[in-house]
Amino acid sequence: MKTRQLGKLQVSELGAGCMSISANYGPPADRHQGIKVIRTAHDNGVTFFDTAEVYGPYTNEDLVGEALAPIRDKVVIATKFGFDMDNGGALNSRPAHIRKVVEGSLKRLRTDRIDLYYQHRVDPAVPIEDVAGTIRDLVREGKVLHFGLSEASARTIRRAHAVHPVAAVQTEYSVMNRDPEHNGVLQACEELGIGFVPWGPLGMGYLPGTLDARTKLDPKADLRAGFDRFSPASLAANRPFVELLGRVGQKENATPAQVALAWLLARKPWIVPIPGTRNLGHLQENHGSLDVRLSPEDLREIDAALAGLKVHGGRMNREQMRVVDDSV
Repeated sequence: MKTRQLGKLQVSELGAGCMSISANYGPPADRHQGIKVIRTAHDNGVTFFDTAEVYGPYTNEDLVGEALAPIRDKVVIATKFGFDMDNGGALNSRPAHIRKVVEGSLKRLRTDRIDLYYQHRVDPAVPIEDVAGTIRDLVREGKVLHFGLSEASARTIRRAHAVHPVAAVQTEYSVMNRDPEHNGVLQACEELGIGFVPWGPLGMGYLPGTLDARTKLDPKADLRAGFDRFSPASLAANRPFVELLGRVGQKENATPAQVALAWLLARKPWIVPIPGTRNLGHLQENHGSLDVRLSPEDLREIDAALAGLKVHGGRMNREQMRVVDDSV
């Protein structure tokens, strides 16, 4: 697998989002299965693994820590802070809180340093300069190597980067959600030399084409059950996105999921998608996207078709969107 740069951090061109193994997209997978998926990803060339303290909470970091412990020096681990799990999951990026929770993440991840430490969501109660300054101190102490932001606006990215270099910005990005192209985030990343990490590169599991109006998601274990985009009506109405990817895939001998990932990889050389799965077959399918070379004609066809498609349903529910930074 080739590598790409997130700022000064070198990672595999595809990463692995580990969240769905433990939480949020259904009940937790069997632990042995989860470890096998993570280690198989590394066997396939993945060196970039993404988790967060809130996934579980805590259980996903613990799983990732166990899975990667034997190969710790060969991989890049990204995790996140920003929620206060002792206070009902409220936003909390106060410097004292960051210093407290980094110790818990280090322990669960069985490591002495976090390669990429993201602020999971921007905390409007704490100036981003204070957050960046705290990370700068943790970098000096060797506990953190690189600083990242998740779901941050272009303005916040610029303010943070002025205090301490931001290596990567993580936001939902796929053929179904192209907000970063229009809100200045990708432009800010390009100007400042910051890498971009799309989460949900497969439309939170929709773009492979396996979900339809009959799909039943468990509201107790699957966040998507409460998202408009995953209502039966939206699952049916968004089918043209899967059909478009399927048409292009027929020409390239690729699945819709592989075309979706190849499209993201073709956007910019500093974009590193992190598809997540607990399924070894899906893992191999995702990695097959690296063999898909979309031609300029393919890319023009996709962009022209996307211009005529409307996405039905919001990307997350109101509560989730309330903590997305959209300051301008």
